[in-house]
Amino acid sequence: MNINTVIDAVVERDPTIVSVVGAGISKASGMPTFRGEDGLWNNYRAEELATPSAFSKDPKLVWEWYRARMRILLEAEPNPAHYSLTKLEEENISIGIITQNVDGLHEIAGSKKIVEIHGRIRYARCVNCDNIERWDSSTKAQKDIALPYCHKCEINLLRPDVVWFGEPLDPQSWQQATELTMQSNVMLVIGTSGVVVPVSTLPIYAKQNNSIVIEFNIEQTPISGYCDYSLLGPCEETLPEFTEILLEKMK
Repeated sequence: MNINTVIDAVVERDPTIVSVVGAGISKASGMPTFRGEDGLWNNYRAEELATPSAFSKDPKLVWEWYRARMRILLEAEPNPAHYSLTKLEEENISIGIITQNVDGLHEIAGSKKIVEIHGRIRYARCVNCDNIERWDSSTKAQKDIALPYCHKCEINLLRPDVVWFGEPLDPQSWQQATELTMQSNVMLVIGTSGVVVPVSTLPIYAKQNNSIVIEFNIEQTPISGYCDYSLLGPCEETLPEFTEILLEKMK
């Protein structure tokens, strides 16, 4: 696919862009998958640990797993794909990022209009009250630290502020995601497998809204058929190129 053909179609729209982002964007930042460090967690499936029942049964084990992920996350930095989306926002072309990632790298890259649809691993929330605390420090990520308790109610455990398997999305976050989809006329679908519902339905909503849908991925996905264009290759390469040419043509 000729990238200039894609960009010409976008420029004709006087674009209002929303991006739907998956794990592929953070791969170049060194982010781990659900498997842990040094094979320590290879005997566990994510579905066995990232659940309310697992936390209720063995909160220490679940927190050890999340701390292992945090130790790797603390070494990660945004890559050119993250910064490209920040650039689009700064130029008032992007109205928001809908991310399935919990790593917080968009925020570090400087983006401000972010819907973190699956939550935020850098934060923890009380299992009982409404308190939310930040916990992404090297000290709190250490293996032998005690289980974290809420500093507000002081009697209940904190849990990672993420959406676990079997839990519904936050209704307000989902409403923001659908509103951004309807307000845009161009959707970028970046580094997502296209199989996680309900986020995988957003490109379909965008097409029904007569938006141009552009996929950035290393290979075809189940949502490729809904996309007007697919730019195949590492998104840390294809997205910066797209952004640079688009901004130049819109001057």
